Amino acid sequence: MTQNQGVMEVVRQLDKACREAGFFYVTGHGIPMSLVNEVRKLTHKFFSLPYEQKLKIKMTAATGYRGYQRVGENVTKGIPDMHEAIDCYRELKQGMYGALGDPLAGCNKWPVDPPSFEEVMEEYISLCTALSRKIMRGIALALGASLDELEVKRAGDPFWVLRIIGYPGVSSIDGQDLPNNDIGCGAHTDYGLLTLVNQDDDITALQVRNLSGEWISAVPIPGAFVCNIGDMLKILSNGIYESTLHRVVNCSPKYRVCVAYFYEPNFDAAIEPLDICTKRTGGTKNYEPAVYGKHLVSKVLTNFVT
Repeated sequence: MTQNQGVMEVVRQLDKACREAGFFYVTGHGIPMSLVNEVRKLTHKFFSLPYEQKLKIKMTAATGYRGYQRVGENVTKGIPDMHEAIDCYRELKQGMYGALGDPLAGCNKWPVDPPSFEEVMEEYISLCTALSRKIMRGIALALGASLDELEVKRAGDPFWVLRIIGYPGVSSIDGQDLPNNDIGCGAHTDYGLLTLVNQDDDITALQVRNLSGEWISAVPIPGAFVCNIGDMLKILSNGIYESTLHRVVNCSPKYRVCVAYFYEPNFDAAIEPLDICTKRTGGTKNYEPAVYGKHLVSKVLTNFVT
């Protein structure tokens, strides 16, 4: 594969994007646009339902932090976010990873309305997983590693997270006692390896902080995913690639949806800098090993309020 000029040109572009921005657009990805659009269409339909109906799949600790959150229930750095969401995870059984995974143990809480919601989302998750694996192979080559360096014990059995998110327009939030806040989602980095963002084409709300500290809008490109790298890839690369801060500010009067797929390491993987990345950065490991599942659970518990 390294002898294929077309492949290596993509690898060079990946390396440049990961070094300079930590975000990039993915086109020609092979996921049917009919499915990409249907995922957003069903998301709009669900969030347009009455609040009482959405509460049928309410997220609690007892559901393994899976299900529906109303506006303001997710917090970032102590500040409630102005979005509602359905959180889904690869399903875990009690004791599957000892006590490590027990807080997230359970089955996903899929709505029965719209009727095809679960079926469509599960097909979408499967295709996003396959696409993410391909991108990670390109990133492995970009780091100077072997094609499968980031698989097997690191992400050979990848965990995944799906957040189905709705951002009310600036004047359309209903409810009492909501904070006065225009940030749909506060500034944060993502936890895992890669994120694929499927967002409405006609509203610009996602913002990325560049190396100069400026907030730059990630303008939607029809047919493209916005992709960013997460904390675990930052560790693996020993800081060659940075997990970039981003936030969402929906200044539009229109309701905006975003479906974010997170491709993660094996749940119990101990993530530490790759040897080749350590050599490229002076021979010192800049980050302590981190167990992915422990990192994820700590973030989930911090971000959830009842």
